[in-house]
Amino acid sequence: MHDIVIKGAQVADGLGSPLYSADVAVKNGRIAEIGQLNGEAYESVDADGLVLAPGIVDVHTHYDAQLTWDSNATPSPSLGVTTVVVGNCGFSIAPCPPDCRDLISRNLAEVEGMSLTALRSGTNWGFESFSEYIDLLRRKGVTPNVAAFIGHSAVRTTVMKDEASDRSATEAEVAEMRDLVRDGMDAGAIGFSTSTSVNHHGDRGVPMPSRLADESELRTLVGVLGEKGRGVFQVTVGPNLTTEVMESLAAENNCPVFQTAALYNDAFPDRAPKMVADSAEAQARGNQLWAQVSCQPLSMDFALPAAFPMQSLDAWAPLINADNANFERKIRESEFRHRFRHDLETPQKGKLFFGDWSTVEVAMAARAENRELEGLTVSEMAERQGKDPVDAFFDLSADEGLETIYTAGLMNTNEDEVEKLMRQPGSLISLSDGGAHLRYLCDAGYGLHLLGHWVRERGSFELTDAIRRLTSLPADLYRIRERGRIVLGAFADLFLFDPATVARGPLRRAFDLPGGESRFIRDGAGVHGVWVNGRYVFDGKDYVTDAPTGMVIDSFASC
Repeated sequence: MHDIVIKGAQVADGLGSPLYSADVAVKNGRIAEIGQLNGEAYESVDADGLVLAPGIVDVHTHYDAQLTWDSNATPSPSLGVTTVVVGNCGFSIAPCPPDCRDLISRNLAEVEGMSLTALRSGTNWGFESFSEYIDLLRRKGVTPNVAAFIGHSAVRTTVMKDEASDRSATEAEVAEMRDLVRDGMDAGAIGFSTSTSVNHHGDRGVPMPSRLADESELRTLVGVLGEKGRGVFQVTVGPNLTTEVMESLAAENNCPVFQTAALYNDAFPDRAPKMVADSAEAQARGNQLWAQVSCQPLSMDFALPAAFPMQSLDAWAPLINADNANFERKIRESEFRHRFRHDLETPQKGKLFFGDWSTVEVAMAARAENRELEGLTVSEMAERQGKDPVDAFFDLSADEGLETIYTAGLMNTNEDEVEKLMRQPGSLISLSDGGAHLRYLCDAGYGLHLLGHWVRERGSFELTDAIRRLTSLPADLYRIRERGRIVLGAFADLFLFDPATVARGPLRRAFDLPGGESRFIRDGAGVHGVWVNGRYVFDGKDYVTDAPTGMVIDSFASC
């Protein structure tokens, strides 16, 4: 007697094999039988010829805090995701002693575009160590399967407190950090993560703590993975971290290293292709270096006081801690605008915005008399007004009390170049950032975008290959066992969808965070069912279980 049988599906096994028609039976959370089945089951689902694939394995998310109040990790399961990896970029929330909680919350709110009110009112801080955090998630329950990195910035803050963003660590402090990373790995961390990105600022504009680490500190902490004989290293790359260093870390520790993020940028058109090509060359030498790429354009919605794309520009520094009155006064000053233009005219590697005003659009005007500007790019608005684009950009926001909402298409807007990146053997499609940048975007539906836009609309990938890239490939690279495939004995993480309609939906604002705070969110199209460990989670419209179905994954294949 099977628990469930999904009948009449077009099965994609997640390994790239051709689609085939079959029934799939599940028992005790695993795939028990595949074929033309006549046996009885407690539940039967008619797939009616839809595609049944493994659930998407999303290896780049930031649901660390959200999972303590939202076991569903919304919206990911509704978008076909059955496994998430949290704690990327070094931004885990564990370990965290009580005296570091507010500092980590303030830093996280800034660097990941989260609501500080939601973090303060919603995060369950019933833990200090990484192992206690894992235990908390296990007690509360999780709907998708969850694996967690132990993050460098959290480790550094635990050891160095407020000084973590100010200075290099002493030898004794590095040793203490190493012990914390070792404890995290012993508790079931999937690996270690960090960031050297110049765009990663914490509270009041300070660098995120991991950015203050020297190479010796980094090598010591990644060395724990070599010591343990397992674990993944993920790093968000700044301009001073070389491919040679990353490849040497992969070689010395026999571990997969994932560099983030290879996004195509017209200002530096060679950067992302080089990251991907360098990764492929390292793999040819037997070293496990990969570049994480995105199948989506990187775009953000923002008002100027929270203009993440601009915050890494030198001219922006005086605005980061300014109140609204001083902020408005500053952006009206000709001297400020002169420095801002200078930054745009002398682009620096690692920055996000370089002055292409044809990619910045007025999304929402605050005053009725300016509604006619909505939908115009800043270039178009400036031409209409007879102004320089910088003046048009700042004038509108200043005149509207800093409430104008802009949308900026920052990177990955050239689809021909993006396709080249995705096709290269050194790349892994990921980078949903699920749970992060909630004030600016929601890219959690990247898998649906790959299946809808890149497969159906653009014809860039075969359906079964795209599914492989979303399922078995990331599961295998991250050493997540028995997931990402529909084969006998594998965990029954399943995703039923219509290839003719599957797509990510438009952005919408939801007021569902703790404290009544809002976020951007997306719905999926063409999703007909999601199962995690054989239990029905989402029926295409609503979540259909109140009981958490996922596992906190704490055991992985060795490297």
